[in-house]
Amino acid sequence: MKVLVWNEGVHERNQNPPDIGEYYPDGIHGAIAAGLRRLLPDAEVSTATLADPEHGLSEEILASTDVVLWWGHVAHDQVDDAVVERVKAHVLGGMGLLALHSAHFSKIFRNLLGTTCSLAWRNEGEQELVWNVKPSHPIAQGIPSPIVIPKQEMYGELFDIPDPDDLLFISSFAGGEVFRSGVTFTRGRGRIFYFSPGDQEYPVYQQSEIQQVLANGVRWAAPAPGERQVPGVTNPPRQWLL
Repeated sequence: MKVLVWNEGVHERNQNPPDIGEYYPDGIHGAIAAGLRRLLPDAEVSTATLADPEHGLSEEILASTDVVLWWGHVAHDQVDDAVVERVKAHVLGGMGLLALHSAHFSKIFRNLLGTTCSLAWRNEGEQELVWNVKPSHPIAQGIPSPIVIPKQEMYGELFDIPDPDDLLFISSFAGGEVFRSGVTFTRGRGRIFYFSPGDQEYPVYQQSEIQQVLANGVRWAAPAPGERQVPGVTNPPRQWLL
């Protein structure tokens, strides 16, 4: 299984917040990739950023990738539209996509879901409790309830997304808000998992429970072996089955 962890890399490059290098010395993408390598030792895990040629998302790379994890925040508009369409085609053809934290506002996520994906937010470093509400689902299996995140950005409802295929996690915050923090969708032949915990100001991706959720998500989203193809219109003759 080949996995690509994509991150803008802008916060790290600008050292914003100033201490991001202390808890993410190899970048947010590096921390996520390290967790996946530990939990998925048979997977080939690579990373890419916005600054790479074609954002590290060339046709050749995508064609050999089973699952992309996408972390974005401040540079959604800098992602080339042609690259977005390329990623979309691969998702529709069967490639898995994990959209993380502020990737709810990424071009690829909004394009695939067809809604604004707007939400409420507040960043005061408050406690988040991530409640496992469907422990039988492959992504949620073995995940404690709740996951306690000591400091995190608050995301709250209304989260303007279509009704998900599955609601796996609901988060509650110290201020009283709740949020559908773990949801799945199917688009074409591709599986999509959105998971919100993981702001750049806090070392959330260093938590073992969060790493396990992402590893489970990768396993679930990975396509079955076979040709990747966007579902298309067919026109079979009436006697094609005979």
